[in-house]
Amino acid sequence: MRVAIFDFDGTLYPQETFTLMMNYMKKHPVHSSKYQSFYRALMKPYLAYKMKMYPEKKMKAKSMQLYLNVFKGMHQREIEKYFEEMSKGMRNELNWAVVERLEKHLIDGDHVLLVSGAFTPMLNEVTRDFAIHEVIGTEIPMRNGKIDTDTGIYHIQGERKNEMIDKALEGFDIDWENSFAYGDSISDITVLELVGNPVAVRPENRLKAVAEERKWEIIW
Repeated sequence: MRVAIFDFDGTLYPQETFTLMMNYMKKHPVHSSKYQSFYRALMKPYLAYKMKMYPEKKMKAKSMQLYLNVFKGMHQREIEKYFEEMSKGMRNELNWAVVERLEKHLIDGDHVLLVSGAFTPMLNEVTRDFAIHEVIGTEIPMRNGKIDTDTGIYHIQGERKNEMIDKALEGFDIDWENSFAYGDSISDITVLELVGNPVAVRPENRLKAVAEERKWEIIW
């Protein structure tokens, strides 16, 4: 079985979803009051990261946790509706060159996975019109039907993507040499190296250098 593995931020979706999430909260008719406290909490890890005192992976995970913290105690259906409403316009902003690849892989019978650090409800909503076999994202911890901010998120990034891919494909006989993976960032390198056909999508400079050196396909 061949697989086709897609990243989301910067790949299937051409922007960074965290910026979208911030702007959506800031302008939300109900939750905008939470924005200032969230923003103040975010500044400390972000500035430490810019001063190279805080690792990028840790900063991204912390940012996602801080975002979720402002919704402490919210019912599961409420947070799902929040992300559904946020995601409505995103389907019209996808990278259609990548969408065409995704649809071709589905037609060809490949096993398609979407693997991203974005929150799972967002990923599910944006991709609900595609018959993706498995969507793997950062799950929102729940307890008794409400958001549980006492349980830290398990942010899916870097080698955690590989871990989740291995788990999703356990028991399958994978033809890795003829499989595909799509990513835009150097943080996707461990996933891209899994397959015989890695594709760099509008790559940032570090991934661009690797892709050119190894003669990987690049989608601009």
